[in-house]
Amino acid sequence: MAQAVEKLSDIERRVKVTVPVEPLQVEITSRFKQIMKTARVQGFRPGKVPLNVVERQYGGDVKSEIYAKAIEKKFGEFVQANNLRVAGMPDIQHEPLEKVTKDFEFTATFEIFPEFKLADIKKLSISKPDVKISKQDVEKTIEVIRKQRATYKLVDRVAKLDDKVNVQLQSYIDGDVAESTGKEPFEVVLGDASRIKTFDEQLVGLKKGDGKEFELKYPKDYATEQLADKTVRYVVKVLDVFEAELPKIDESFAKSLGVDNGDVKQLNEEVNNSLAQEIERRIKQNLKDQLFKGLVDAHKFDLPKSLINAEINRLAQVAYQNMKQNGMDDKDIKLDPTMFEDRAKQMSKTRIIVSKIVELNNLEASAEQIKSKVEEFASNYDDRDQAVKWFYEDQKRLEEPRALATEDNVVDWALKSCDLKSKKVSFDDALAGKFL
Repeated sequence: MAQAVEKLSDIERRVKVTVPVEPLQVEITSRFKQIMKTARVQGFRPGKVPLNVVERQYGGDVKSEIYAKAIEKKFGEFVQANNLRVAGMPDIQHEPLEKVTKDFEFTATFEIFPEFKLADIKKLSISKPDVKISKQDVEKTIEVIRKQRATYKLVDRVAKLDDKVNVQLQSYIDGDVAESTGKEPFEVVLGDASRIKTFDEQLVGLKKGDGKEFELKYPKDYATEQLADKTVRYVVKVLDVFEAELPKIDESFAKSLGVDNGDVKQLNEEVNNSLAQEIERRIKQNLKDQLFKGLVDAHKFDLPKSLINAEINRLAQVAYQNMKQNGMDDKDIKLDPTMFEDRAKQMSKTRIIVSKIVELNNLEASAEQIKSKVEEFASNYDDRDQAVKWFYEDQKRLEEPRALATEDNVVDWALKSCDLKSKKVSFDDALAGKFL
């Protein structure tokens, strides 16, 4: 039974619990008898080892195992009896279990999820982006597709925008190697929007055999987290320069993009529809980001350290895997946990708030909503039916689609009540994620 409960902070508790030993003796004896059947002890045949010998040789391990289970059970009973929502694993301290001879105490220090009152959703102000797609936007998109399908020929001149250059590259952050291509060439299409613009500008005007060393300061909001707000020193050598040759926008080009009849007008319509779907997806994500940020800013409470640490570990693991996929060696990957701390806090707080909204308003995703999200994921695979089957083969695989579908419910519910105002946003800004 619980002897004392201490409130160490708004979310941290400490409890002392007594474990009676006598009720566990039957289980301990039963465990010894099981061991007797298979125990191998020098001087005795298998199955003929005396009970006192088994107790002497295996007693410490058996007691530790059974007492540990008793501690786990007692703590669970305490949590249930007090209707506590424990966050993370408790820190349990006790005397060495193999030496226990009478009733003993254990001390459990643990965190609970914070108690708080939901803020008034009606006071949240959200801007809904209003984006129009023009004929010029469609033409620019088709031009991007042309560049993606470009072929390249080797040229003997300095590099300019839209050229492809092969380089050897090393990068350094705070004097440590962050990335290295080694002796292998690394392809760079100058002007590619996926990279920071100033990087490509440093390579313009270089020709085969030229080398250059320069530094770049990445913005705080840069998409690659390990580079955000960092100064990176680059050492680059140009190996070759290639000039782009773009395909013509004709019947053959249209067919290559899935327009079976090769009608260029139909190609434009399909590109327009595709852009509309992409803009709709980005607007939906932006509304979700605005709402969740508003919810985080509107609530003040302490966060369990166990949740923050778990989220830091998850974010670090994702970053580690991404860097490995980009060719970095394990020995060159150095990730400081503090670089993920702010994001981990925000994500942990968001989950706590969203969870409470879901609970109070019955917004858990339905089976149909989860299925719809699974089918959305599966559409990215060649064999869509097989992908759907894969998700449903293991309930754990449904956790992400279930969570995302539930978050959609929260967003839909909140947008009906909050202060929603329309705001015009250009197509280019929407495509670049610049909504504010």
